[in-house]
Formats: sequence, structure tokens, C-alpha cells
Amino acid sequence: MMKQERVLIDRVSPQLNGGEFSIKRVVGQSVAISADILADGHDAIAATVLYKHSEQDKWMEARMNPSHDDAWHASFKVEQQGVYAYKVKAWVDYALNWQYGIGRKLGDGQHVSSELAEGVLFLEKCLAKSKPKEKKYLRKLIGLFKNETSYDQAVEAAVSDSLKHIFEAYPEEKLANTSKELTIYVDRKKALFSTWYEFFPRSSSKKVNGHGTFKDCIPLLDRVAKMGFDTLYFPPIHPIGEVNRKGKNNTTTTVEGDVGSCWGIGSKFGGHKDIHPQLGSLDDFKELVQKAKELNLEIAMDYALQAAPDHPWVEDHPSWFKWRPDGTVQYAENPPKKYQDILPIYFESDDYKALWGECLDILFYWIDCGIQIFRVDNPHTKPFYFWHWIITEVKKKHPDIIFLAEAFTRPKIMQQLAKQGYSQSYTYFTWRESKHELIEYVEDLTKTEQAEYLRPNFWPNTPDINPFHLQGANESKHIQRYALAATLSSNVGIYGPVYEQMISEGLPGKEEYNNSEKFQICNFDWETDNWLIKLISGINKARKENEALQQTNNIRFCHIENEKLLAFYKWNDDKTSEVLVIISLDHNYSQRGTVQLPVYELGIAHDHQLRMRDIIPDINYTWNGEWNFVELHPNMPFHIFEINK
Repeated sequence: MMKQERVLIDRVSPQLNGGEFSIKRVVGQSVAISADILADGHDAIAATVLYKHSEQDKWMEARMNPSHDDAWHASFKVEQQGVYAYKVKAWVDYALNWQYGIGRKLGDGQHVSSELAEGVLFLEKCLAKSKPKEKKYLRKLIGLFKNETSYDQAVEAAVSDSLKHIFEAYPEEKLANTSKELTIYVDRKKALFSTWYEFFPRSSSKKVNGHGTFKDCIPLLDRVAKMGFDTLYFPPIHPIGEVNRKGKNNTTTTVEGDVGSCWGIGSKFGGHKDIHPQLGSLDDFKELVQKAKELNLEIAMDYALQAAPDHPWVEDHPSWFKWRPDGTVQYAENPPKKYQDILPIYFESDDYKALWGECLDILFYWIDCGIQIFRVDNPHTKPFYFWHWIITEVKKKHPDIIFLAEAFTRPKIMQQLAKQGYSQSYTYFTWRESKHELIEYVEDLTKTEQAEYLRPNFWPNTPDINPFHLQGANESKHIQRYALAATLSSNVGIYGPVYEQMISEGLPGKEEYNNSEKFQICNFDWETDNWLIKLISGINKARKENEALQQTNNIRFCHIENEKLLAFYKWNDDKTSEVLVIISLDHNYSQRGTVQLPVYELGIAHDHQLRMRDIIPDINYTWNGEWNFVELHPNMPFHIFEINK
């Protein structure tokens, strides 16, 4: 193909899979664009980033600036939810080339009357596009350029920044080249910054062994809100299957009164659009959602696409399941785990269009009930392209919806789910303990391409995962793990009240809870208060008050000569909020060391004094210079310093 353009645009970044997927941002975030831009010869070139929201007709522009090795950069902010497009445009800028050339000649002592005459042509082109005040200025310059007696004034004006700004504002863009169009999906801020708390509604009753209800949950909302959480996630609230129902601790036999796993969805009482009758009515649920909203809490629902053997789908839509020759269906498995109470959905069904449509309709049903956040169970066991389709369809009508992928699986599968549209993702944080492991993992999430599309959500525990390091752990260990999760990641969650009450007895040799709440009703003292709860509340308050902690990617680990101390600096995009976090990884003994401040990133001299406010418990310090001593004790194993320069 014949192209007359002279400027080459290469390696536009960020982009995913050559533009197949959108990068992600939230409202108000910056997008930093880079590209390699070059042309033959030595002519001056110029470039800009064009960007616009899908609902806008006119492209906005952000002028690009060159750095080293033909790399060019620009940034812009995204101001509304939905899809943005962006592309890079570049051209040989003959006006700037003329100005650069005349400057070089003047520096060499050359007379440039001919060049001034040539410059009049560029001034006249700008004159036609300029504003009234600029027109007056340009006409004055044209007069100077044409008048030999005004030579000294003319050459001074020819190389001025004022004229350069005019040329940049009204470029000719002759033979401009443009990159392919790329996209950004912009979510509401909660996709980037959220604080989750999980509990089982059926364990909300104050009666021993009594089945909790939505009405029992309402008095607990204030407790969750006061601890600083903004998202309350419920495991499935649907009818639970009675066929192959699991007993306590995942046994395959049941006794009278066993309630089963709430992930075994569907019974004679209904399926995914129905509520377990012992929890209450749909009106009760809507009341709970509204009461939570009044406390700035959002209810997140579990979206689990699987069915108990007695789910209505099994009889009404048998082709949605894969049947064996003997007339049975293989139950779900994730070796060595077996789920005899769950039938996997057959996504290769010939009736897949009806199946996909019903799965989408489930989401719309609960969205109409006031739900805007879904935690999706085992999304890696369903087709990637199904998720791309269903998330896209939901976002078309409801851009506020957030999807959290519960996929503890291989890294590239987790990454692919994020590319297909998931707003947040569970992570491997649960198993990262040492300083080296934590730094390596966070650097992988924040300093690679993943930073553009995968938003991590750090959970120290879940109903499925009782990590070995928390089993029987002391209070300091629980404080340490929450402090790490809540400051390293802007999205964080815990499964409570077992976490803050440190109920962590495990099954021998397994990362599972003994007497797991997944298979039984538990009774908790919801009035319990302790040091861990106070610190969780304080950390959550610090997160709300410091924008540096409301994002994940702006992080720089600091040198400290102690493998049991982790230190890192975080900041928001415009550096109006900066924090230094230091956390002890030793839950038994005190640890001390000298931390090196990142003076370059802070923009300070090596001997600069900094005012540091330890947010918890609100104490002010003055730090002198680049190196400063710290000591942490098991009962208070972290510092969150607000940096005031």
C-alpha cells in the first residue's frame, strides 16, 4: 500500500493484545500515553493524543512531548463512565521546523532575511485560524518580518516562545499519520477503591442454632459501617438443594437440621431468582439493601452459575446439563475437592443462547432489586467469551455494575478474566508472607501490563481459604495481615466475623475451617470488641482520608535493612496525598531498622526535614534527612505516616 506520510508511529502504549481489549480506569484518573514517533531526516515533528468518550462527537487533544530515544508522552484525565477511544496523531511540523532552523542559523551568526520572508507564509496560515487577540499579534509580526529596518525585532520574535505557542496551537498537520484507535473502559471509583466485609446472613440470628433472616441482618449493618467497610458481601441467598445436600464439615451424609452449602443453589423453592424462604421475603431483602445504602454500604451478591440436582433448571432445561449414558449427571469437581451437591452447567449445550440469556436475565433481575456489585463464583470454569458477552451486555445498560472474579487459579487465566471485563480480581496475596514474596508479587501487579487492566482485591481469608499462617495465629498476626492487605491494595476484604474474632481453627493438614460456616449455621457474639477491631476500623478510616491509599499502582518499596520490616511509599496521581507505610512481618517479637526515604520521588533534598503524622494514633514527628530509625512491636505492628512536606 502506498502511503505518503513521513512520520512513523510505533509502540503506542498502553494497549492490550493489539487493541483487542480495553485498558481500565476509573472516573477522574489519568491516562499516560506513550509512543515511539520518528521521521526520516532532521525535520521537526509534532504529535498529539486524540481522545473522546463514546457519547462525544468531537475529539479532545493532549499535546505530546518528546523524551529520550524518540519516545513521546502525554496524559489526559477521563471524566465520565463508559468507553473512551484514543489514538496518536503525528506529523512533520514545518512551522516549528522553520523556527528551529532559524534559531540554529542565528546561533551561527547567519543573516536570515530570506528565512523571515519564508516565515510570513507560516504566520499567514495561523492568522486564518487564530483568535482576535492572536490575530493582532500575528499581523504585527508579519509587518516586522517584511520590514528590513525591523530586523532585530523580527529575529527576536521569530524564535520566541510566544510564537512557538501559536504554531503549536494552530498546526498545519500536513500529511499527518494516525495510529489505530484504542479503547479505555472507565468505571465508577468503587471499582478501584472498595473495602469489603463478608458474612453469612443465616448466621445473623442471636438465637442459638436459629436461622438468621434479613431482618436479623439489619441491626448488624451499623457495626459493619462503623468498622469502615463500604461493601457488604453475602454468599448465595437462594434456595439450597436437598438432593445430595452436604452435612457439617463437608460430609456427604446429612442429619436432620443440616442446612447444606448455600452454593448448592436450587430446590423446590426455586432457583437463582428466588430467595431462601428462611431468610425472608424479597421485600425484606430490598429493605435490607435500602437500609445499607443509608449507611453508605452497598450489598454485594454472589453470582454462582451452578445448580443443585433439584434446581428447577434440571427438569425445565435438561439440555443445560451434560447427561451420562446411565441418565446421571457428573457432579462438580475441583480435585481433590468434590461437590456432590452441585451440577456444573453445560455451556456447550445446543440451547446455549437460551442458557446465556437466562444467565443475563438473572443479573438484570437483581440489578432491578438494587444490587450493583456481584462477586462471581468460580468464573474460570465458564467460557471466557461468555463473560465478555455478559459483562458487555450488562455494562451497556448499567455502567455502575462491578464484577469481582473469585478465581484462585493460574495467573494467565486470572489475567484473561480481567481482560474480558471483570472489574476486580481475587489474588494470591492470601499466600504471600515473606518480604521478598510480597514485594515480588506487588511489583508484578503494578509494574507490568497487568496494572492497566487487573485490579487486585486482597483478602487475608475467605470461607473457602483458612491459610495455614492464620490457623491458631495470635492477634498481632491478624493485625499484620489486614494492614498489609489494606495498604498494599486499594481493594480489600475480609470474611468475618471469624477474622476479627480470630476464629481460625483449621482441619488438620488443610487450609479449611473446622466447623466451616459453609455447611452450618454459626452463632457469633456480634457485640465483641477488641484491639484488632479497633485497628481495622482505624486503618479503614485512614484509607478513606488519604487518596494515596485509594489506588494500588503508585507504589515504591523502600530500602530497610531488616527482612522482617516492609516499607513502601504511595501517592495519588497529582501527589497531593503521600504516605509512607512500614509493617512488621514478625507477630511475636519487636523489630527495628533504618528506612531510606525515596527522596527523588518525594522531590526533596537528602537533608530535608519532613513532617510525618502517624495516622494511628495521630502523633506528629519530624524526620531528618534520608535515613530514619523505626521500631515496631507486636501489639502495634505498623505505621501509616501521612507525609507533609
